[in-house]
Amino acid sequence: MNLSRAALLVLLQPLAVQAAEYRVGPDQQYTRLGDVPWESLEPGDTVFVHARPTPYAEKWVLGRRGTAAAPITVRGVKDAQGNLPVIVGENATTRSQLNYWGEERGILKIGGSNQPADTMPAHLVVENLHLRRARGAFTGRNGASTYLDNAAAIFIEKGEHITIRGCVLEDSGNGLFIANQASNVTVEHSHILGNGNTGSILEHNAYTEALGITYQFNRFGPLCSGCLGNNLKDRSAGSLIRYNWIEGGNRQLDLVDSSSGTLRAAPSYARTFVYGNVLLETEGAGNRQIVHFGGDSGNTANYRGTLYFFHNTVVSSRTDRTTLLRLSHQNQTAHVTNNVVLVAAANGNTLSLTDEAGTLRHGGNWYKPGYVSTFGTLTGAVVDAGGNLTGTDPGFINLAGQDFRLAAASTLRSQAVELPAETNSEPVTWQYVKHTAGEPRAQVSPAHIGAYGDASEPGTETPDAGTGTPTDAGTTPQPDDTESSGGCAAAGASFAGPLAFAILGILGRRRRNPARGQ
Repeated sequence: MNLSRAALLVLLQPLAVQAAEYRVGPDQQYTRLGDVPWESLEPGDTVFVHARPTPYAEKWVLGRRGTAAAPITVRGVKDAQGNLPVIVGENATTRSQLNYWGEERGILKIGGSNQPADTMPAHLVVENLHLRRARGAFTGRNGASTYLDNAAAIFIEKGEHITIRGCVLEDSGNGLFIANQASNVTVEHSHILGNGNTGSILEHNAYTEALGITYQFNRFGPLCSGCLGNNLKDRSAGSLIRYNWIEGGNRQLDLVDSSSGTLRAAPSYARTFVYGNVLLETEGAGNRQIVHFGGDSGNTANYRGTLYFFHNTVVSSRTDRTTLLRLSHQNQTAHVTNNVVLVAAANGNTLSLTDEAGTLRHGGNWYKPGYVSTFGTLTGAVVDAGGNLTGTDPGFINLAGQDFRLAAASTLRSQAVELPAETNSEPVTWQYVKHTAGEPRAQVSPAHIGAYGDASEPGTETPDAGTGTPTDAGTTPQPDDTESSGGCAAAGASFAGPLAFAILGILGRRRRNPARGQ
């Protein structure tokens, strides 16, 4: 090979494979989701789904593998009014080239298919989609079919390194369902609401069981009317629940045992971290417990071990009793530190810290005076670790308006105590912004009690959010020449210029996009 030929090949190497873009929507290359070759997506490929006045009534499976540097992305593009593309499961159809089991379990399924060939999906990003109504009938590989009661807007059967970002998951049996073959999942900046089934305790806004899961900057709204499930039910190892707004449900958080021996054997199963959240208990909303931790299988040897619950803001508008935390068994321990817990009654005697079992250690919290350890018979222990405060008013900026930031005169300022050493890996450096956004939290010592400190300079990324769109991105549709230029959108050339494109034109080495007939 002569020198010029070798130099030419070196020049072409970064351009030899270029990620494909598939655009769906009005005036786009495709009009239907079913036109996209989901079964043959490659690392770096991006499917853009443009909002339109009529929802897409289609369903599909993602069963391909991206890479850390070049994930496969499905990205909604908002319209000029800021509306997400809506995808409904009711009466939906499926692309004929797809063949996957479990169609009755969700609108978008990740993992578990014959076509594409079954594998462990990896490095997938699903963002800025509004998926609703995994209910009623649909048309799948077996023709006319019906969703199961526990069908989800997004059902992850298996997969690793999966991000759900900026989505709305609504009006399904479960908004989000994740089975225990999933790992390293991030759910962020999403709104999950109105899910469940009337009269049933079995379906929830989110029901997840993964090896490593992070929930951050999400808004969990109430379940559907008359639905008795929990807001977030989780059986994961390595659960990290931070900077979320969680309102209503039978319980706001139901953190129980895993059915998977693999998850239970993971070191991360021993510790669960819940911090920086706003937890709202509404009048008459099912169970009076805010958090349940441990297990519900009856096999107490499999129950979770230790909960770290810190820098949360809990507000209960119940006029009867409120219980902050129930531990399932004597083997559970909860460290409850630097939280503000506000109940509606003038006196705090409508608040109990725990139910009966386990050990609850609390310090640096704010309550109304008169709170009790339990409304029942305490078989475990409640240990006062010091620094707890009582008062009649925590000093929120606007309680009625749900602005739980601290006024300048708030007695919660600079009153936090030192956190347990095990939380050092989880510094509270961000805080929730209404709604589904976040901002950096100014670091002061001592810190302020609760989910809110003072805001520091706004940032452009959120913790562990990957390389995707920044917080609440996409309100204004981006022009075509920038839509795919950043973050997860594409992988390909590291340079461009007339010479490079001339060479590509001559040698035809660019990856061809079958959708464009090339």
